[in-house]
Amino acid sequence: MSEHNCCSPEEKLPAGGNGTISNRSLVDPVPFLPSDGSQATRIALAIVYSTVCALGVLGNLLVLVLLGSRRRRRMSSVTFFVLNLAVTDFQFVLTLPFWAADTALDFSWPFGKLMCKLISSVSAMNMFASVFFLTAMSVARYCSVVSSLKPNRGSSSSRRRAKVASAIIWLCAALATLPHAIFSTTHRVSGDELCLVKFPELKDLDPQFLLGLYQSQKVLLGFLIPLAIISACYLLLLRFLSRRRVSSRSRVTRSVTIVVLSFFICWLPNQALTAWGIFIKFNLVPFTEAFYNTQAYIFPVTVCLAHTNSCLNPVLYCLVRREFREALKGLVLKVTPSFSKRASKAHPRQAQAC
Repeated sequence: MSEHNCCSPEEKLPAGGNGTISNRSLVDPVPFLPSDGSQATRIALAIVYSTVCALGVLGNLLVLVLLGSRRRRRMSSVTFFVLNLAVTDFQFVLTLPFWAADTALDFSWPFGKLMCKLISSVSAMNMFASVFFLTAMSVARYCSVVSSLKPNRGSSSSRRRAKVASAIIWLCAALATLPHAIFSTTHRVSGDELCLVKFPELKDLDPQFLLGLYQSQKVLLGFLIPLAIISACYLLLLRFLSRRRVSSRSRVTRSVTIVVLSFFICWLPNQALTAWGIFIKFNLVPFTEAFYNTQAYIFPVTVCLAHTNSCLNPVLYCLVRREFREALKGLVLKVTPSFSKRASKAHPRQAQAC
């Protein structure tokens, strides 16, 4: 995204020698410009983007294949959300090569205005959709566990609700992305063509204030509210299981801890620095050299960390679940029949059970 992740409309802070803040910045950035090692940093970040893209494509494609192999079975609400999550994460990682090139070129956008608007909007929409589906999965998992331990609870209504919820999630993600879709553009700064979100200058509203509002939406909708819902659902789930003395409580506790920690660790640094920028735009804290250097060097790293969540999601939400591990095993045995025969001879009982 342009805010993509670097900084903000009219506030592009490349990790290199020609970083420039707009004429509405709070201080002249020239004394703060970093000089050493910036090229190596940009290349390293571009490599990380490319690696995350490759792993994300493979991981999410694997999830889609596994779910496709189970198409004869009726999907639960959680599995339906997993499918949508894989789709949105797959779309998201496909934009990373463009940001890798942007990073390697010192955040100089080489693909033109139309691609800037398209890639920026797709990145933002799928970022919101991914977080929303993670949240929906947490709610659905709690509801499914609670309802499964109660008599006379069917699953057809929950599947219908999951489909309706998915449509609403995609709509909400699209609405949350409207500022990106409308105001993403290329803008020449210090001789470089940058892809960023540039709000118009209005009589009564400073563009930096509008940017602060938009970034506040990103922090609230993309992190704080989802984190609160996810944490509440899993705390309620663990409380419910502990009261019921369910035998699988330790396994659920472990998977829940991994899910919450992954989301928190991947997104907290990026959202914290975004919040810092919001405080500056609202004149709550001063613009400092520490903020500039943090945005120039640390912020792109936090973006990479946040993007790795798109690689971790397939592992956390599929491969740690027994039914998906069994589906993966069946897929591997189907692709490698010779291995399947040797495995069945070596472990006839296990093969029969599968």
